[in-house]
Amino acid sequence: MKKYPIGRAAAVLALAAFLTGMSSRIVSANPDTEGAWQQEKPQPTEFAHITSCAIEGGSQIAIRGQMEGTWSDPAVYDNYLYLFELQPYQDNLEGRTDYCAWITKGDPLSFDVPLNLGTEQNRLYSRFVVAVFDGQGYTQVSNTAYVTNPEVLAKHTEPYRNAQNKKGLLIQNTDSMVSDAFDLGVNHVIVNIPFHHILGQGIDYTYDGKSYSFNKEVLENLDYTIRRMSEKSMTVTAIILNGWNDGTPQLVYPGVTKQPEDQVFYYGFNASTKEGYETIKAIASFLAERYSSLSSPYGKVSNWIIGNEINNQQWNYVGPMDIDRYIQEYERAFRVFYTAIRSTNQNDRLFFSTDYNWIHEANGTTKYNAKDIIDKFADKTGAGGSMDWGLAYHPYAIPLTEPEFWDDDQTGLIKFDVSSPVLNLKNLNVLTDYMQSGLLRDRNGQVRHIILSEQGFTSVSPTHGENNDLQAAAIAYAYYIADSNPYIDAFIMSRQVDAPSEAAASMNFGLWRCDMNKPNDIVPTMRKKSWSVYKYIDDRKRTLETTEFAKSIIGIEKWSDVIPGFKWRSQEQ
Repeated sequence: MKKYPIGRAAAVLALAAFLTGMSSRIVSANPDTEGAWQQEKPQPTEFAHITSCAIEGGSQIAIRGQMEGTWSDPAVYDNYLYLFELQPYQDNLEGRTDYCAWITKGDPLSFDVPLNLGTEQNRLYSRFVVAVFDGQGYTQVSNTAYVTNPEVLAKHTEPYRNAQNKKGLLIQNTDSMVSDAFDLGVNHVIVNIPFHHILGQGIDYTYDGKSYSFNKEVLENLDYTIRRMSEKSMTVTAIILNGWNDGTPQLVYPGVTKQPEDQVFYYGFNASTKEGYETIKAIASFLAERYSSLSSPYGKVSNWIIGNEINNQQWNYVGPMDIDRYIQEYERAFRVFYTAIRSTNQNDRLFFSTDYNWIHEANGTTKYNAKDIIDKFADKTGAGGSMDWGLAYHPYAIPLTEPEFWDDDQTGLIKFDVSSPVLNLKNLNVLTDYMQSGLLRDRNGQVRHIILSEQGFTSVSPTHGENNDLQAAAIAYAYYIADSNPYIDAFIMSRQVDAPSEAAASMNFGLWRCDMNKPNDIVPTMRKKSWSVYKYIDDRKRTLETTEFAKSIIGIEKWSDVIPGFKWRSQEQ
């Protein structure tokens, strides 16, 4: 190990001696003089490019890189490079003196620091920067770098649970409707996790030396649902939703107050304060451990969606801000979830979600283009350290109250290239083509995982009234498109049963009708035609027979005429 640098004290003395001999640069106690010196002080000319930040040997973090530029003026900056650790909620080195490692300028850019896993000094979630010292303070001269391989710490290493088909559904959580989903042959299910209700009483948990208490009732309800799904070989996707809770203000972004319920449904996650960050990582770690394995008594979650439709702050409210700052705050929280989950479950997948407004309806402060969100998230994560994130997309019809998406180009919002205002099932290939571009691929050069985690087609519309055949045709066409696209992993319908509040607005998305006389509950009454279509849509012997009726409704002769790579093409007459 190198000797401790003469560092700050010696550098200050050397700088003072130098300044004493330079009449034009004398530093006095006069604030005006100090300000002038700061203006005259040359900026650092070296730049440290951190190329890797990874766990090695289970207990060390190895930070490697290379230098660019020339060494700064030695009369101003000392002869060392300093490594600083930044917590996720910290943004700069202002006032900092507590560097964690150093090297002499000219040595290879290489640092090794203890991981300190399981302690209050845990560095698993930290990011690292290189700085130089001018006798008064430290200036950052590198990119920031997070640990990029948290999965090497995971004790749960079972392979990802690949489903037998892409067919998914938001299930009504009753015994009879869960059995109904089994009968449908559903392989993907959605479970909403109310993040704002996890803290409570009944289950004690310690993480990084701090104690937490979690809501036993809420968790036991989740246990029951997730376990039943897992036992039936379903791939469970959990959506982490942060609603308002007066008792947990640390979970929402600083300064955010409760908004009208008809304007804001959920809130962004707060990783920008110490308390918020520590609470998020503890809850995320707990959930990851609890739903970690098929052998677990609580069940297995394989996919985690962090928030909902983040391009619209109605679902992820943090207050008005430009997209760059918004992505910075979302990525800050997303990475905490990612690190907590992947360091527990090696092969779990994490996603963020957008709606179908590709370059449409953005206002720059609370609504953003889905394309811009994807691009900027990719840039941000690439700069700070790659993550194997995926996209959970919502390709509804335009408008949601009309099911026939195949004529959506008539709205003027559908084009067949990246200039399209909206991307939905009519032009889904534009999305998957775009995600194949080099800048959006993962660190191994693979196209990122894409799931269609929410879409529905109404059986009652202002134009057609009640038309179950039209809904069933839309579901058949949509599923065939997704199933025939090799870059789509799952097609998850919203929903199993009509929701009275949605049905009242002509969004009867369910495969079952609901009892509209019970507006505060979801009570199934009767299956629609779409139920049998969805049941047999992936049955090799019955799929084409089941969907034959839809061709005349859509106005086609063969599915392969309108669906590239149609899965059942060889069976068409």
